[in-house]
Amino acid sequence: MAADTGLVFGLDIGTTKVCAIVGEYNKKEQLEITGVGLSPSTGIKKGVIVNMEDTIQSIRKAVEAAEMIVGQDLKAKYCWPGIGGNLVEGRNSRGVASVRHNKDKTIREVTQADIDRALTSAQTVAFPMDREILEVIPQSFILDGQKGIPDPLNMIGLRLEAEVHIITCSITSKQNLKKCINEAGFLINDMILQSLAAGKAVLTPEEKDMGVVLIDLGGGTTDMLVYVEGTPYLNASIPAGSTLITSDISKVISIPLDAAEKIKVVAGCCWEDMLDSDEDILVPGVGGRPPFAIPRSEILAVIRPRMEETLYMVKEKLDSITKSKMEGGAEITLGAGVVLTGGGALLAGAAELASYIFKMPVRVGNPLHIPGLVGEYRSPVFSTAIGLLLLGGERGLPEKIQESRPRSREKKPRSENSIFKRFYDWLSNDFF
Repeated sequence: MAADTGLVFGLDIGTTKVCAIVGEYNKKEQLEITGVGLSPSTGIKKGVIVNMEDTIQSIRKAVEAAEMIVGQDLKAKYCWPGIGGNLVEGRNSRGVASVRHNKDKTIREVTQADIDRALTSAQTVAFPMDREILEVIPQSFILDGQKGIPDPLNMIGLRLEAEVHIITCSITSKQNLKKCINEAGFLINDMILQSLAAGKAVLTPEEKDMGVVLIDLGGGTTDMLVYVEGTPYLNASIPAGSTLITSDISKVISIPLDAAEKIKVVAGCCWEDMLDSDEDILVPGVGGRPPFAIPRSEILAVIRPRMEETLYMVKEKLDSITKSKMEGGAEITLGAGVVLTGGGALLAGAAELASYIFKMPVRVGNPLHIPGLVGEYRSPVFSTAIGLLLLGGERGLPEKIQESRPRSREKKPRSENSIFKRFYDWLSNDFF
């Protein structure tokens, strides 16, 4: 059964929230966002499904919220869900294929069949039995020793090598996620790496070419994707996210988790220079006790150590590759520095703390502009969801649009009611 060509439907299923996002192509053949739906995620911990029924209900609620905006039933529609966290791993590989003669048997001109054979050869690596390939992303090609060729099609040569980044995922975890989506009433086009989707939404082509580290600060995990010379070179996941910060606040101040989450979102900070010396925040009382005020600096003293720990774990993984060289001897350069995204990037001082730790320029990545619900989605909270929509739109483009657009190097080589305001209000509530 073919997927819908006019409608694109993405599902970002995370530890703290489920986001359903819908887009459609307008008359100018541009993808427009037509609906966004949010629901708290109650069946996932650290990126892993622990309660299937709760996950199914969270998916349904998010999609129902999107359906109210879109104005159509999405049941039995094909979606592009994200998968990430500790479920995925990445590695680089290289495959070789000899270039065959053309029809006249006079020259050896690289054809798509030669490229496909080189890419297939790059995938012949040993993986554990419980893993399967999720993405194979071409990085560059080498033709007769000439390196750095982005697309060798129609070039003349004898030996073609393909350098690729292979992303694998847990078979059982993928099947559990698929079952939840199907039980919720939806079909699946294909699953997309969440950090790849976030990168699609927030990174510019120039940043990818210069070399950049994307850090997605999620609720249950922190995912990293490193771009070198325009393509993914490393992906990794840390089993730590912003829910740990919430838990720390709850324990130190002795307040419920929901109140701790609100304090983190509204008054949280992890960089001292952003605080006023006499600034206080109001903390709700528990068990009928009255609210009380504490210095905001006390909240910072709880948040900063946890944020530092998480970012240093990411840095340790990053240092393990930047101290080495790429295959072939080229130095790894990260000229564009670090881009933070995900809900954790909204924490005041996150960029300043990351810059201090990584010793590189850091910015917070908001989704780049696309037509549709302007302003309602321009937040790191929606980066992965927006990216799923964009990548899903590229991979499922109607033929007449696909033929008019250049082939993406990241593409898999096989054929006025503000949503964000409601989400913010849900966290902030009255006593702030």
